[in-house]
Amino acid sequence: MKRTFASDNYSGVHPEIMHALMEANHGHVGSYGADLYTERAQNTFKQYFGDDIEVFFAYNGTGANVLGLNAMTRSFNSIICSDLAHIQVDESTAPEKFLGCKLVTIQTRDGKIYPHEIEEKIQRLDDQHHPQAKVISISQSTEYGTVYSLDQIKAISEVAKKHGLLLHMDGSRISNAVVSLGETFRTATRDAGVDVLSFGGTKNGLMFGEAIVFFTTDLAKDFKYIRKQGMQLHSKMRFIGAQFDALLSTDLWKRNAQHSNKMAKLLAQKLMRFPQLEITQSVDANGVFVKLPPGIVTELQQESFFYIWNEKLSEARLMCSFDTGEDDVENFGKRLEVLLNGGSR
Repeated sequence: MKRTFASDNYSGVHPEIMHALMEANHGHVGSYGADLYTERAQNTFKQYFGDDIEVFFAYNGTGANVLGLNAMTRSFNSIICSDLAHIQVDESTAPEKFLGCKLVTIQTRDGKIYPHEIEEKIQRLDDQHHPQAKVISISQSTEYGTVYSLDQIKAISEVAKKHGLLLHMDGSRISNAVVSLGETFRTATRDAGVDVLSFGGTKNGLMFGEAIVFFTTDLAKDFKYIRKQGMQLHSKMRFIGAQFDALLSTDLWKRNAQHSNKMAKLLAQKLMRFPQLEITQSVDANGVFVKLPPGIVTELQQESFFYIWNEKLSEARLMCSFDTGEDDVENFGKRLEVLLNGGSR
């Protein structure tokens, strides 16, 4: 099928991951994580983040986020996040249903939230009439494809510690962010003050599977029960473990992220040739956000489908994947040029 710029969820499974799945598909092994594949993957995570972490696997990103936050909160708490955060916009009412918490949002122009804005939302602590702020949740990279710097994450962590709050990171595209920063997984998360990380795999070449990584391990005490109650305990866990081990035991995670980031930069360079267009966000990771003339959107989507992020602004989101090719970018640019010059098929 034709490759698109719709989402990095649209891409298939990386061949090396598919090979790992096939290799794991032999014989009988223990279920629910009692297998060597899961154990090996957990040990691989520890090589990146340190031996004193706890890591659990889940089926999907919503489950990883919601259950990770469940371990960090009680139902009378509130969670401070961007108004574009996945837990606010794209996870339906799963956070509210399973957490019972109030989401307190901060309006953002670049996907990020900043310490002074967070401070304004931390109100009436120890007031029984008011939801009690407990967690700050940030996305890395953000829903706008921007990336928090280490200093920005540390500054948010300092605000959290000052008020006795915890810091959660939605890392559905953490590999893209780490590559963009030129850092390691540990320096970009744990060492920067993150307490719990949702580590994404599906958007970086996996068939399915996410991980919840606890750096503040006291929070993981009852997590095996939370995961089961939340319906994210995968019975044939070996197929998640095998994928993560293949992703992390080599540099596949980096190769995939480097490529998708590179394609986004290439696409942005192509778009900047046209003065009629406006790139609205810094291209830090694997997403490009651009304002398009409304009249060409439908025809351009036929060349390579993409989503309109903001209909009022005619702002499109163009996502690159591990399998996006230079030819995809070139063909999109050629079709765009024809349409901008008044041409049609």
